[in-house]
Amino acid sequence: EEPPAGERAPVGERAPAGERAPAGERAPAGEPEPAPSPTPAGDGGGPVYASPAVRRIARELRVDLSRVQGSGRKGRITREDVQAAAAGAAPGAPAASAPATAVPGAALPGLAPWPSIDFAKFGPVERVERSRIQRISAPNLARNWVMIPHVTHNDEADITELEAWRKRLNDEHARDGVKVTMVSFLVVASVATLKRFPAFNASLDGEELVLKRYYNIGFAADTPGGLVVPVIKDADQKGLLDVARELTELSSKARDGKLAPGDMQGSTFTISSLGGIGGTSFTPIVNAPEVAILGATRSTMKPVWDGQQFAPRLMLPLSLSYDHRVIDGAAAARFVAALVAVLSDLRRALL
Repeated sequence: EEPPAGERAPVGERAPAGERAPAGERAPAGEPEPAPSPTPAGDGGGPVYASPAVRRIARELRVDLSRVQGSGRKGRITREDVQAAAAGAAPGAPAASAPATAVPGAALPGLAPWPSIDFAKFGPVERVERSRIQRISAPNLARNWVMIPHVTHNDEADITELEAWRKRLNDEHARDGVKVTMVSFLVVASVATLKRFPAFNASLDGEELVLKRYYNIGFAADTPGGLVVPVIKDADQKGLLDVARELTELSSKARDGKLAPGDMQGSTFTISSLGGIGGTSFTPIVNAPEVAILGATRSTMKPVWDGQQFAPRLMLPLSLSYDHRVIDGAAAARFVAALVAVLSDLRRALL
């Protein structure tokens, strides 16, 4: 979901689109992390590289390290690799590798097996197959929720003037077939804010944070078959009307089931808007290997104190979920405050 300012500098090796194992374990501040020690592998055919801390977690979770494929540098096994192995799915493994008959929760240590119930004995039932999109996305969603420590920061943006401007723009460009939505503004405002806070436009790769100098913004699109995330590439190099056109085109392709794989790859930050449906806040799931995702719900008119009196203002609820391994609460609050400021006066996006 976005491009580089200047030239894209390749950082390390990029994983297949949409897939990247979360980062490894960091050593305590001021204390060098013990070097991973190789251990003869069982079926793996080579030495196992893992730090003492990772080995301890493996013992606690009863994971055989010789059967775990490391996602860190030079095949090093990370804490996330061990946790994924305990959950029954190695990072980076294709979703199809999981047995179709796997029972949810059965492989998670310390948890009771998923209940198996004959619901028909309580009343009439009907079994409906999940859509192809749901079957593909479910393993990734489960992995992201389990392996990423999510925190959600909620705030509101005053979009009174922005909404009035949006309506004027749509009147002016009605003949051009351009429809400016609030998501169009969110894309432009997010790019401006991401430039000020580069850690939100990054990915965790082992012991390193990959800061991306390009801005590809994904947006969740509701389709008859389920949720998909098309990507607006190089969003920082496009104007508001260009973004609006591309949003319309990609949304149409999504509804018609005509999105190409490349249309849904390479995002660096994602926006999920429920504005047309409702709600006041929610917790969007971080789209790994990204580290943050912005949610928006339906705007409502509220009385807001302006220092002298209450005035009716159109307020847009925002929900930012982020990876707490990379972003702390103070940084998230500053990011959302900056985003709110841009939305209240979009001229700030040009600064």
